[in-house]
Amino acid sequence: MGDPVLIGIRFALYADLMLIAGLAAFPLYALTRSERLGTQPMAAIWRLERWLCAAGLLLSTLGMGVLAASMQGVGFLSLEFQPFWDLVRETDVGMAWIYRSAALLLALAAAIWLTRWPATAAAILAAAGSVAVATLVWSGHAGATEGAAGTIHRISDILHMIAAAVWIGAIGAFLLLVTPQSIRELPGGLRIAARSLDQFSLIGTICVLIIAATGLINSQFIVGAENLGRSLSSPYGQLLLAKLALFGLMLALAAANRWRLTPALAAAAGGNTENIDTDPDAALAAMRKSLIIEAAAALAILALVAWFGTLEPFVGADAA
Repeated sequence: MGDPVLIGIRFALYADLMLIAGLAAFPLYALTRSERLGTQPMAAIWRLERWLCAAGLLLSTLGMGVLAASMQGVGFLSLEFQPFWDLVRETDVGMAWIYRSAALLLALAAAIWLTRWPATAAAILAAAGSVAVATLVWSGHAGATEGAAGTIHRISDILHMIAAAVWIGAIGAFLLLVTPQSIRELPGGLRIAARSLDQFSLIGTICVLIIAATGLINSQFIVGAENLGRSLSSPYGQLLLAKLALFGLMLALAAANRWRLTPALAAAAGGNTENIDTDPDAALAAMRKSLIIEAAAALAILALVAWFGTLEPFVGADAA
């Protein structure tokens, strides 16, 4: 059923890198130039980005060490440098780790030294974070697919993960934006939150379409439509089914946010407080609750992906 330590590291790394890319992209499409400068949510994003980049470097190195120790059949503390470095130099997973580390160092530098130019910093962070996310593809099933099919599979998986990163990062950013402290300290905070949520609707729709389309492509490469029923008898297929159920829950929550909660928040920001649906406190509480549930579902999906990415698609068969 997979190494629990390796699965835990994979989960933490997936969540970390996706937040780096997604949080950095958020101010580029959701905030105006003046809103990116010196506001409480942006300060929180920069602080969080620094910690996430540092954690990403640590988790990535730890994960590579655990993988190398597992392949050598020794304990992590018994791992020697030369065999570790040989693995890094001679494998695609090792080269992906080098590119990931370089991207995270660049992202960390941007988060520390370029915050006076928030658009530039955010663009560099989003690009570097996306590169870091893309390198994770070589540690999953797509990395094992060979030839032209492998290239298509990896491109599809990269798009799948970056779209997921934008969505997950937006959830994290909105949670920062609708905290009581942000609403209280940010001038027009309620109006900015409502407008940002509304602006995300197009980005969110694009992300969902990319995730759905690339998910189908990835499933075809790994399982194949003709083997779908057979795969459900394996842990891989069962976990994949659980992932799809959680994805459906996220879609339902996103739809409720778009068509009910965001309009209520916008009405409250406009001063229409005739009923509970447009009362600012009630609207914010409802939005926070929905975002927290959506974030929990997203984290559960990442945990499942980290798990079934280490499993065979079929019982007793080799991974595709």
